[in-house]
Amino acid sequence: QVQLVESGGGLVQAGGSLRLSCAASGRSFSGYAMGWFRQPPGLKREFVAAITWTGGNTYYADSVKGRFTISRDDAKNMVYLQMNSLKPEDTAVYYCGGRAGAIATLAGLYDYWGQGTQVTVSS
Repeated sequence: QVQLVESGGGLVQAGGSLRLSCAASGRSFSGYAMGWFRQPPGLKREFVAAITWTGGNTYYADSVKGRFTISRDDAKNMVYLQMNSLKPEDTAVYYCGGRAGAIATLAGLYDYWGQGTQVTVSS
């Protein structure tokens, strides 16, 4: 079992930055692809970014490409999402997910989830 805990959310003005962190525990998550998803109010969970278990490849939703960066530190069992140039439409609860195997953009393919962290971007 892998437990995931997100942190780093908060309230920020448009144009600002936040860095989200996801701490994994329970077992090493080396070998797991990791992803960030978000769920705006009243909407479905949507893909934001993902990184392969080697960290060598990343994939982003078009809406965040060039603004967000996903990274991982397996020695610390951490995954990060650096968010720059934030927009009000980035407001959502952000979730960290993990899955054994290949990178994926569908939430249903992930095995483990954190509890989420709220990001609110004011205009």
